[in-house]
Amino acid sequence: MALALPPLNFKPQCSSSSSSSSSSTNYRPAVILPGLGNNTGDYKKLELTLQEYGVPTVVAKVSRIDWLRNAAGLVDPNYWKGTLQPRPVLDWYLKRVDDAVQEAKELAQGGTLSLIGHSAGGWLARVYMEEFGFSHISLLLTLGTPHLPPPKDLQGVIDQTRGLLYYVEKHCKKAVYTPELKYVCIAGRYLQGARLVSDSKLDADSVVSIDPDQPISDVAVVKNKTDSTSVSTTFRARFVGQGYKQISLAYFMSMFSQVCGQADVWGDGVVPEESAHLEGALNISLDGVYHSPVGSDDVSRPWYGSSPVVEQWIHHLLN
Repeated sequence: MALALPPLNFKPQCSSSSSSSSSSTNYRPAVILPGLGNNTGDYKKLELTLQEYGVPTVVAKVSRIDWLRNAAGLVDPNYWKGTLQPRPVLDWYLKRVDDAVQEAKELAQGGTLSLIGHSAGGWLARVYMEEFGFSHISLLLTLGTPHLPPPKDLQGVIDQTRGLLYYVEKHCKKAVYTPELKYVCIAGRYLQGARLVSDSKLDADSVVSIDPDQPISDVAVVKNKTDSTSVSTTFRARFVGQGYKQISLAYFMSMFSQVCGQADVWGDGVVPEESAHLEGALNISLDGVYHSPVGSDDVSRPWYGSSPVVEQWIHHLLN
């Protein structure tokens, strides 16, 4: 089932009507979980935007250098076997998330919270919920998160997370969209990748395929597909395509490339669209949306946290 909504109308600021109505709207507090290589400051504008809507917001305290802690996984034999687990290598991150959650719980005054996970922060939110509990959480909203592990035994595709996403898929609670706990996964369609060797043009009208038999909770909402960035088969498209095909060393050193096993697919420039969706969740695709706050521009290169994009998903944070 697909829902077609009007195209995004990118503007630098939230509309006055959105800001003026925020005081009469009841939003639960939100915790932002930073993505790989990002720091707390990268989400300052998103934090301020959410606060303009009346959303009390806490960003988990993470610095860029903190991500080097993940190199500890290299001494774990499971890293080399491809069976690495999130703990203990990511305990430092989970502790930062829990600190932010405890702060947000004070703001909630007995109410529930929303978790907003960007990129790796989305699947790390699932690990957090599995390890620390989720009775106080009403929403997990993920922004450009690579939820799917790479296909096994596919030539040229290597699981550079060394088993982390397989662990999440196997051990973390399955997504089931319910009134008590909502799962919302947002994917961006900023750029279509290309195969490394190809003479063809990219398909400007590429669409999300929807299985008519999929559950009602698994819905793709696609914005104005024909306006997505369409490019010829250029070096850039091939480079991004190889990123879409692989899985990122993300949680250890590098910042590019998430998985789906294919190159010629749409994605946000880092994470392919289909990998950012999760079975059982409310899945949403937004045209023209870039992966990261770093290098983004609210007008010409908006990311998931740009004001006009937030306007498209802010309603999910309502109590």
